[in-house]
Amino acid sequence: MNLQLRPALVAFIALSVITGLAYPALITGISKVLFPRQAAGSLIQKNSQVIGSELIGQSFTAPRDFWGRPSATVDPNGKPLPYNGANSGGSNLAPSNPDLKKAVEERIAALRAADPEATGPVPVDLVTSSASGLDPHISPAAAAFQLHRVAKARSLDEAKVKELVAAHTEGPQWGVLGDTRVNVLKLNLALDQLR
Repeated sequence: MNLQLRPALVAFIALSVITGLAYPALITGISKVLFPRQAAGSLIQKNSQVIGSELIGQSFTAPRDFWGRPSATVDPNGKPLPYNGANSGGSNLAPSNPDLKKAVEERIAALRAADPEATGPVPVDLVTSSASGLDPHISPAAAAFQLHRVAKARSLDEAKVKELVAAHTEGPQWGVLGDTRVNVLKLNLALDQLR
């Protein structure tokens, strides 16, 4: 028995050190050298204070701000806590679930109430949460849907806000991965700088 146990235990310890300590330390070190900002969480600062990350959405509800995708994240007790990075996850409601239909209808009503002059269909990403519940982006269509409300609330020319949205529209990653998108936090910060 000892002849089999000792090599197995040595292999377990060696692989634990290699895969659990050495490899992660090496990759972390390389990423900090090659991509220091990304390795630190792609943090966004304002007046030398960290106010968020490019990778995690935030809750914006003021009429003067662009709103992101709804978040289905919860606190440890199961109560809604939007954009809770410690408990990432979607609602897991099927399209046939009446609770999802009700939530979508409520979100559409809230968007229409916030800007009764907004016409046309509401983009799906403004009424459904992402799989993680932390999506920091919206589609250009979702930004366009909110243009009038944001421009009116900030007393800005709609064309100026549209230019800002275009300037903050990112194409697919490496030209092929994902969709064209707008980072909500970065866009709202750029709007704040206009004043």
